[in-house]
Amino acid sequence: MQQRQRTPLLVICGPTATGKTEMAVRVAERLGGEIISVDSMQVYRHLDIGTAKPTAEQRRRAVFHLVDIVEPDEPYNVALFQKDARAALEQITGRGKLPILCGGTGLYLRAVIRGFDFPAAQSPEAQHVRRALQAQLAEIGNEAMHQRLRAVDPQAAARIAVADSKRIIRALEVYELTGRPFSVQQRVDERQLAHYNVIGFALTCPRPLLYQRIDARVEQMIRAGWVQEVRSLLDKGYDPSLPALQAIGYRHLIDYVLHGGNLSAIIELIKRDTRRFAKRQLTWFRRESGIKWLQWTDAAQFDAALQTIIAAVCSVTD
Repeated sequence: MQQRQRTPLLVICGPTATGKTEMAVRVAERLGGEIISVDSMQVYRHLDIGTAKPTAEQRRRAVFHLVDIVEPDEPYNVALFQKDARAALEQITGRGKLPILCGGTGLYLRAVIRGFDFPAAQSPEAQHVRRALQAQLAEIGNEAMHQRLRAVDPQAAARIAVADSKRIIRALEVYELTGRPFSVQQRVDERQLAHYNVIGFALTCPRPLLYQRIDARVEQMIRAGWVQEVRSLLDKGYDPSLPALQAIGYRHLIDYVLHGGNLSAIIELIKRDTRRFAKRQLTWFRRESGIKWLQWTDAAQFDAALQTIIAAVCSVTD
């Protein structure tokens, strides 16, 4: 009985190009919901085509949160997203609406539904430590810094690749600031989520169909003016090295705009890297507990998945 009294919190996640946004919109239409985008790139303004933001038609059908909230050169990270998402959750439930977390950025989703505890990443102390670590990285290299991380936090080191300098520095930064391993910081805040009943679904397609959808979407993005969007970002003066512009496709097309090359070959490279990204997303979400997988191949199965989600939400609100 206590479980039924909690506020439902619907999660729709999964790899890219599986119809998550459209599914969330249809659920919102049917159940009076509002959508919180769980996407590390859709938060940035001006990055519209390549991040597959909700279309104007979808935004007319449902309310979206955490889309277009910062400029490409503004710092943004998982800790800030967690704070913003929690605020959006309170606003949505305060209006008596169903909150729907929808997206494919696994770490961002986990930070919200598991309540990670993050030290303030933008404090002056944190920025000082980060600059010092970055200087050390430049001097001794990734391998030595990764070895240092293994010495203080072997669990985090096991999950972070030697080449991933950004995450190595973040993990060491947390240790320097708190004296505790980064892996320990990622704990569940039970009080934060105690009044939510999390209902999680992941959408997917058979691998061949998923890859076909990814390839088709990349081609559609190019036709929609993705190259022109990248030119516009550079014309606005944004530094090509900004984290926001390192997203798949953007970094490829920035190189094309600045240095030229074979656009067809670059498009194929974007498709390949997006397919690889989808595989990583599949791996991530399969590790998440409490997520039910819904596979679809056609419109009828997509609608059946919609009905399954609606029934699950209704079962905890009746």
